[in-house]
Amino acid sequence: MNIRLSLAKRRDAPAIACMARTLIEDGLPWSWNETRVACCLANPDCIVITAQDGNRLVGFAIMEFHDDRAHLSLLAVKPGYQRQGIGRALLDWLNSSARTAGTFLVHLEVRAGNESAKAFYRRLGFREAGARRGYYDGREDAVRMACDLSLNAISSAV
Repeated sequence: MNIRLSLAKRRDAPAIACMARTLIEDGLPWSWNETRVACCLANPDCIVITAQDGNRLVGFAIMEFHDDRAHLSLLAVKPGYQRQGIGRALLDWLNSSARTAGTFLVHLEVRAGNESAKAFYRRLGFREAGARRGYYDGREDAVRMACDLSLNAISSAV
């Protein structure tokens, strides 16, 4: 396995949207379509990064920066590549970018029933910070999680 992380390009938008649909939005209306991903790519307040195995997209993450915090919008790794440090490496890149920007609070939402994702984020320093009822199209609740990067120095390599 030869995983390479890089900033996403416009041509990555369809594959990222497809991964979002199948790995994150399963059972929900498709909101992270190609157009929305492309908007993030064009937004200077967003970072979209990919993990590639050769020419194959195997993971991605999208983070949006605000004045005093960052929001991890999406992070996904294909099932055959999970538990190999790719998700952690994607998040390390984004957290490093946040620190460089002087942003030390990162927030995210995760499906309330997604125990493996919640455990993943807990291992990386995130703590539960509340619930959002009906967050996912009024159908499913979310757990809000937050990480204070000034307290958590996470580093790893793929």
